[in-house]
Parts: sequence; C-alpha cells; structure tokens
Amino acid sequence: MISERDVEQYRERGYLVVPDVLDADILARVRGALDELVTKASSIHEHTDVYDLEPGHSPQTPKVRRIKLPHAHTPVFWDLAQYPALVAILEKLLGPSGVRLHGSKINLKEPHYGSPVEWHQDWAFYPHTNDDLLAVGVMLDDAFLENGPLLVVPGSHKGPVWDHHSPDGFFCGAMDPSRNEVDFASAVPLTGRAGSMSFHHVRLVHGSAQNVSDKPRRLLLYEYSAGDASPLMGIKDYAAWNRQLVSGEPSNQPRMVSLPVRMPLPPAPRQGSIYENQASAKNRYFARREKSPA
Repeated sequence: MISERDVEQYRERGYLVVPDVLDADILARVRGALDELVTKASSIHEHTDVYDLEPGHSPQTPKVRRIKLPHAHTPVFWDLAQYPALVAILEKLLGPSGVRLHGSKINLKEPHYGSPVEWHQDWAFYPHTNDDLLAVGVMLDDAFLENGPLLVVPGSHKGPVWDHHSPDGFFCGAMDPSRNEVDFASAVPLTGRAGSMSFHHVRLVHGSAQNVSDKPRRLLLYEYSAGDASPLMGIKDYAAWNRQLVSGEPSNQPRMVSLPVRMPLPPAPRQGSIYENQASAKNRYFARREKSPA
C-alpha cells in the first residue's frame, strides 16, 4: 500500500500517513470492541491495568483517556496487529529482519475535553539496540486539527535524544518546553479519515493538544520494532516476547547500532501511563481548557 517514494518520505521526515488502510467492516468491529470496553469502565473508580481515567471520571459519567494493552485482553486488537496490509507496510519501513509488536494502547479524547500529551520521543521510554522502531496510529475517528490529532516535528528523529527528566532528576516522559530545544511551532498534524493510519519513527518528537471540537478523537496506537531490535531495559519473558512477532523468525542476535540513549531512570514517581508520568513535569506546553457547558 506504499511506494518507494513513501518509504523515502518516512526516512527523511520521520512520519507517513496512509489513507483508508481499514475497510468499513473491520473499522466497525474495532469501534464496537472499544465501545464495550468504555462501557465497562462505569464499574471502576480508579486507574487499573486496563483503564487510565480522565480527571472527573465517575460511574455515572465514565471518562476514559486510555485503554492499556488492548491487544493483550481483547482479541480483535491482536487480530488487527497482524492485519496483512499493515504488516506489509511495516516490513517496508522496518527492514528485512521481521516485525515485532512492542505494545499497544488506545488514547481517547472526548469532545471539548481529552487530555493533551506533552512533547516527547518514544525512544525515551524504550530504547533498543537499534532504532528501527515506529508507532502506528490507527484513526478510529476522523482526525482533524481541532480534535487533538497527533502533532509531529518533521525531521526531529535525526536529532538528539532530548532529556525527559524533571528538575528533581526523575523520568517524567516529557520534554521541557522552556528549554527551547525544538521549534514546536514547526509541527504538522497527522490528519485523515477514520480507517487511515499514521506511522512515526521512535525518535520523532511528537505530542497532541486537547480536543476543542464537538467530535471525539479515538486513536489506537501500536508500537513495533524490527525483528532484530532488542530492548535495552531487558526482556522479562523471552517466550512471550517472541510470541509478539508478526513476521520473521526469533533470533537471539540483536543488531547493534551506535545511537544516543538516555535511560528512563530513575523511574517516574507516578506509574501507569504517560499521563501519570507527565504529571510530574514542571513546565507544560499544551494548555488544558475547561470542558464547554452542555
């Protein structure tokens, strides 16, 4: 579904948007599974291993900002992680050694709400032996400028690995905008129709603003690595790690590349999600607006 020119654009700019990867039937099944997960959140009162909740969540008005690791507990999301058209794109972007799913999540932004995500690089969270890694954003709703789409800084994947630690030295998963290290004004939105997918390099600087529109923005995110990339933070379960391969064969010989690395240590005081990690960031770029009256 992509050309060699598309691959060159990804290499040069660090991102790519591919329209209409999913057909209407698959999109409907994925949306239905997500709706069921959100409905079940009415029975919980605090963050869990599945749910990360928006401020103001209650059983009467459930507000979910993230579903954690949907591929691990809801079969349709594991099926989609192996979707042939998606895997074919990944093999072109990540190289010949195979493709491994690293993780997944769904970020949800309600109309006139939806928590922003501060500027960061995914590489800061999970550095590997090489940087043939990327994130796929599956657009479950139309993504447009006002509903908080992914914003990326073109070409920033070729630059430094920026510090994602707070002034007290703990990892917080966010860059400090007061340092003026990156021209955030040069960021471009990754927009498209529902069923489209974005692909961004693991070192690309990105973030997203609050949803200020009257439409939802639900984004299913998969992180993938090349088959010959191994996490520097270690592998807890080797067999489970290899079960995450969606193409290629297991190997215990990772490809080593000299790259800038800054480990996410000491760990963030607040664990559970990037939202919790970033709660300890001192300076913020994205303002949070109060929800508009009904």
